[in-house]
Amino acid sequence: MTGSPSPTAPNPGPALLTDRYELTMVAAALADGTADRQCVFELFARRLPDGRRYGVVAGTGRLLDALTRFRFGPDELELLSRVVDEDTCAWLRDYRFTGDIDGYPEGELYFPGSPVLTVTGTFADAVILETLALSIYNHDCAIASAAARMVTAAAGRPLIEMGSRRTHEEAAVAAARSAYLAGFATTSNLAAGRRFGIPTAGTAAHAWVLLHDDEPAAFRSQVAALGTDTTLLVDTYDIRKGIANAVEAAGTGLGAVRIDSGDLGELTRQAREQLDSLGATTTRIVLSGDLDEYAIASLRAEPVDSYGVGTSLVTGSGAPTAGMVYKLVEVDGRPVSKRSSAKESRGGRKSALRRHKPTGTAVEEVVFGHGSEPALGPDDRVLPVPLVRGGELTAEATGATLDDARERLRTALVAVPWEGLKLSRGEPAIPTTFPQG
Repeated sequence: MTGSPSPTAPNPGPALLTDRYELTMVAAALADGTADRQCVFELFARRLPDGRRYGVVAGTGRLLDALTRFRFGPDELELLSRVVDEDTCAWLRDYRFTGDIDGYPEGELYFPGSPVLTVTGTFADAVILETLALSIYNHDCAIASAAARMVTAAAGRPLIEMGSRRTHEEAAVAAARSAYLAGFATTSNLAAGRRFGIPTAGTAAHAWVLLHDDEPAAFRSQVAALGTDTTLLVDTYDIRKGIANAVEAAGTGLGAVRIDSGDLGELTRQAREQLDSLGATTTRIVLSGDLDEYAIASLRAEPVDSYGVGTSLVTGSGAPTAGMVYKLVEVDGRPVSKRSSAKESRGGRKSALRRHKPTGTAVEEVVFGHGSEPALGPDDRVLPVPLVRGGELTAEATGATLDDARERLRTALVAVPWEGLKLSRGEPAIPTTFPQG
């Protein structure tokens, strides 16, 4: 090994969760006088990930929390003194976001072109938030969108989020939050339980069984410690013998057995038959082991009581990023737009509404220029809400809860045309239109 190790530094606050070029742009803008030009930035997705019919908005609460702590203290400024000039460091020392933010509330659906977040302020105020906003929304929306598909596939059966060991330790906490927002019942992650009040669940791994001299001893010990309502992992050795040992250890009131490997459909049918024959008719069957929305859907007809999902959840089930971008769309009231091929953006500040049939089915997302709102029908709904005004969180922002977001998503998915809930590839569930004027 050559060279010397990098010095250890404390974990940065939100202000350093950014890219260097944002601060060099601020420095240049302060120098040439453009830093105070009034600007509008919009966060949106040009398209949905391949195969997806809708996206789920998640991360708003995390972004707003980070915004309240987005400060450049002595430690940050000491580092940045080697990146930008003294005048810029002085500006950063006093930085507080003083602009306005509007956005889709958490749990709302979004589609290509939906203005999920609109940030209004000076150029310097707003551009500095780009990486923070994108890193939160691209992760959380991807996880929530995948989780929502799993919840739909589970058809009312509870899901446990258990992906902490398959991702970065902080991403695991955020993923648990997004999964709960999307309808998961519990998480295995204790930090998520503490930070966000999410119910936690978990009992024992295969190591617990292997620790003991035999499987019956492991089961007896677990039941003695956790009670008969615990979940016993029965596939360490032979599943049929494991189920017999589980019922012998806990009695017919055993809470649940978990199967983590093998042909899950066939094993579930056999397990249910065996449990019933032993008199454990109320014992639940929990499945885990590399499940995704497709595997869950394929098990819909089986006697499964709940699912544990890990790797596919925390990786967005094949779409680990939502593909969001953060683009400047207005300068001093003048629309501006990027025109490069395949990366175009529409200029001008925008808002959006969703049109519905009288039956409640969504039919169209209408994205319109600010101040030119189309006539609202009796079943139409404007989507963005005020989140920040003059740098302060609004009542809508401070009063929002995860349970509100869960219910909002549930309601939104009920309104999606049934074709849009299919797992097969296809067009977005509803079209996005951009009327002129």
